[in-house]
Amino acid sequence: MRVLVAGSSGLVGTALVRHLRESGHDVVRLVRRDPRGADEAGWDPAAGRVDVGAVRAADAVVDLAGVNVASRPLTAARKRAVVDSRVQTAGLLSRTLADLAGDDATRSPRVLLQASGIGAYGDRGDALLAESEPLGDTFFAGVVRRWEAATAPAQDADVRVALLRTGIVLSPHGGAAAPLLLPLRAGVATRLGSGRQFWSWISLLDEVRAIEHLLTADVHGPANLVASADRHGDLLAALRRAWGARLTVPVPAPVLRLALRDFSSEVLGSVRADPAVLRASGFAPLHTTPQDVARWLRASRRSAP
Repeated sequence: MRVLVAGSSGLVGTALVRHLRESGHDVVRLVRRDPRGADEAGWDPAAGRVDVGAVRAADAVVDLAGVNVASRPLTAARKRAVVDSRVQTAGLLSRTLADLAGDDATRSPRVLLQASGIGAYGDRGDALLAESEPLGDTFFAGVVRRWEAATAPAQDADVRVALLRTGIVLSPHGGAAAPLLLPLRAGVATRLGSGRQFWSWISLLDEVRAIEHLLTADVHGPANLVASADRHGDLLAALRRAWGARLTVPVPAPVLRLALRDFSSEVLGSVRADPAVLRASGFAPLHTTPQDVARWLRASRRSAP
């Protein structure tokens, strides 16, 4: 397939482009600078511009674009950037796909895989959350509500839109696992809050495998991209054993709320997401237990150059 990828420079996007190319797909990256070759196409979401020819030539579009929510404090200005960067990109691609469908339904791309997140559900305790659950009322649930709604033009034009409600992506290099893995190298495990909150997670390898799977699987609407949901303390215990860490240092919830502000809801909140749609579509993750993913993370770090 010819796949157009937006947000290709982030953790998931970089891994996805590499994985798709290794699997034999023709990948074109959307970039905001001048394209440097045939495998790149230009766009400017803030100005509402995209290379329509590149969109028309694609079999599927994957939109992973959006500013990193954890890289800076969530000030009012940063919150606006979080929302705008997602709504603008999803809206631009969705409108473009809808316009192309109206012009030439036989050639226009018929698939949009749109990034989203399990922050959609808010803090829900021990409840098992399938995709049919209502959205929550946190800041991030509001972001997801507007983010997913921006794909309405494509959906109305009969483009198959899958909303990738991704959980915590565990990678040996960066991402959400970094605050846990860095102290482990010094023999210290850091427990965030009580450790009783559910973390719905997926390995980076399974994340890109799931996205490739959804290029052709008949999935419409929300899909929880998670492999498992485990209590944070259980996941940390598996990581501690894999690294041989002897000391566990708790980070109290009030400290995290003070330091992380709105983002603390993503760390301390309990989201027990069920990948019901992904499972029904036939996808099987490689890493399904805390022990599985801890061993993979440890082995991947050891084998890295």
